[in-house]
Amino acid sequence: MTVPEVKESVEMAVQDAATGQTKLTTTTTDFQRIRSVRQIPLEELYTSGHRTCQGCESAMVMRDFVKASGPRTVVTGSTGCMYVANTSYMTTPWIVPWMHTQLGAGGSSAIGMAAGLRALMRKGKIAKEKINVISFCGDLGGGDMGLGGISSALQTDLDLLVILYDNESAANTDIQATGMTTYGAQTTFTPPGKEHRIMQRRWKKNVAGMLAVGHPTCRYVATACAAFPPLDFLNKVRRALSVGGPTFIHSFDPCPKGWDYHPRYSHELGELGIRSGIFPLWEMENGKVTYTFDARKNRVPVREYLEKQGRFAHLIDEDYDYIQGMVDKMWDEWAIPGVIPFLPAQTPVTVAQAGSAAAEDPAAGEGSADEEA
Repeated sequence: MTVPEVKESVEMAVQDAATGQTKLTTTTTDFQRIRSVRQIPLEELYTSGHRTCQGCESAMVMRDFVKASGPRTVVTGSTGCMYVANTSYMTTPWIVPWMHTQLGAGGSSAIGMAAGLRALMRKGKIAKEKINVISFCGDLGGGDMGLGGISSALQTDLDLLVILYDNESAANTDIQATGMTTYGAQTTFTPPGKEHRIMQRRWKKNVAGMLAVGHPTCRYVATACAAFPPLDFLNKVRRALSVGGPTFIHSFDPCPKGWDYHPRYSHELGELGIRSGIFPLWEMENGKVTYTFDARKNRVPVREYLEKQGRFAHLIDEDYDYIQGMVDKMWDEWAIPGVIPFLPAQTPVTVAQAGSAAAEDPAAGEGSADEEA
């Protein structure tokens, strides 16, 4: 069995020479990088006994992240597909300790669990060792209802990882639209009709980019897909757990039931979603963005991805063209392609300059701003 190689404990008691006070500091833990399929741990810590749908990519996310983290892991999960499917009466597929929490409480439960472990170690009630704290939540429970809790978790100094598994709907309650449902998709909340062909008119919420920009002390934020590229998700989990402090991964999870396709094509659709660029694949560590699949070049047409799903069967050519245009803009015009949706200014302007102009003459200030934009 291959397990993470830990070089040192994550939390250490350090005495401040100036004040004499003892405080906990976060150190870096090194995990072994998985470089080939042969190095994937054989031990199954998420095993048989769950009730996920055939072809469920979110089940692969659960299986993979606990393989990557190893047996010294505690897991907390909020209400959603992966809660209902993993809690058949008196059974569970989790081999590691696992706790259910409320729909919007993924971030806050991670805080409580990590803080509790820190307190127990500080008081000497358990050994000081690396124990991974991982919280998982769906796109409704994490990207919509639970976003505030995740934000709070990323502002702590606790060692925890939040994984948002995104199947682009509230699949637990029969496929309702969420803030992360793809534009134009049919859901039970957005059925196409004769008067309005497109009912899902919102563009997918950019949760990972939002959290990366809004939490400068968070050292690691990433997007991932369990299907593609091979080993990428496993290694991102290990990297997130190794850097120390709060971290976040947003995974892209094809859903046969909600997306209306044959379960055998889950991996293919995951790969097409990445290759078409509709779901950007990147990681941010200490403020530096790295693309694990660079869709700025050699993108496949997004239509190849959309046409394989029944939820887009009502789209016509102009709809495909609109979605393709939005994807192209994301990669060709954004300040940080696929991550930050700001368009570079032609002439830079500082806040102080804009404020000074507006203070002297409000009308002049507004005109200046328009010219810069």
